[in-house]
Amino acid sequence: MRWQTTHHRIDLTAPQVMGIVNTTPDSFSDGGQFADAAAAIDHCKRLIDAGADILDIGGESSRPGAVAVSLDEERRRVLPVLDAVLAMGHPVSIDTTKPALMAEALALGVDIVNDINALRLPGALDVIAAHPTCGVCLMHMQGDPASMQAQARYADVLTEVSALLQDRLTALTTRGVTADRIVLDPGIGFGKTVEHNVELLRRQRELLALGRPLLVGWSRKSTLGALTGRVVGDRLAASLAAALAALVQGASILRVHDVAATVDALKVWRAAGLPITTSSLDPLQ
Repeated sequence: MRWQTTHHRIDLTAPQVMGIVNTTPDSFSDGGQFADAAAAIDHCKRLIDAGADILDIGGESSRPGAVAVSLDEERRRVLPVLDAVLAMGHPVSIDTTKPALMAEALALGVDIVNDINALRLPGALDVIAAHPTCGVCLMHMQGDPASMQAQARYADVLTEVSALLQDRLTALTTRGVTADRIVLDPGIGFGKTVEHNVELLRRQRELLALGRPLLVGWSRKSTLGALTGRVVGDRLAASLAAALAALVQGASILRVHDVAATVDALKVWRAAGLPITTSSLDPLQ
């Protein structure tokens, strides 16, 4: 239960908190708040102080209906932030689908590539294979952000999510990437209805049969709004409940906006002696 990254071997026997840093003007929850590099860097410092184990920095919104941005614009948004944050000594992830930006970020020393497209763009597999110690997160997405919610159809969502993740996992390992570098994300909200997302949470432990740790992001998602009737700024309680449920269902890494509150929830959960993560990748345990 370790995740090998460029500079770190992350212990997954305890849950890890990945703090979200959106350097975008249009992300669904915090768009525009950290579009300025200085604001984003200050936010990274605050997330570390709040207890974030990993920082995930992205420069292109993946909210439903989002329009793709150019490579040059995404570079402009994230590279100054990455350059500064790498000196902070914490694992740093680049959230991008673009192989050219992956390569540039890894050359800077970034630890992890977090790709919502599971390295399906031409050249993406090559970039990861060329960096023998970086970590990678492969996420399931049906369609693309611009159209994914109109295409949310499955015969069995768990089975189809599992099949795509297995396919991408195999594609990566056959390029010589060792399994200890890879984690998987079921992609809550990415081409999925409320019912699909709830079904994935209920059956999430079945994904452990793929043999890799799970990274899960429920933070402030629209499904939580549908379940509670709360607007995006009022979904903290629902986000914490979903995060703890994901841990019980075998998640090892939680990708969240509200780091301090999530860390506090984990402290209370741990003090009560309740299960907080899986100690093996056996879906039956």
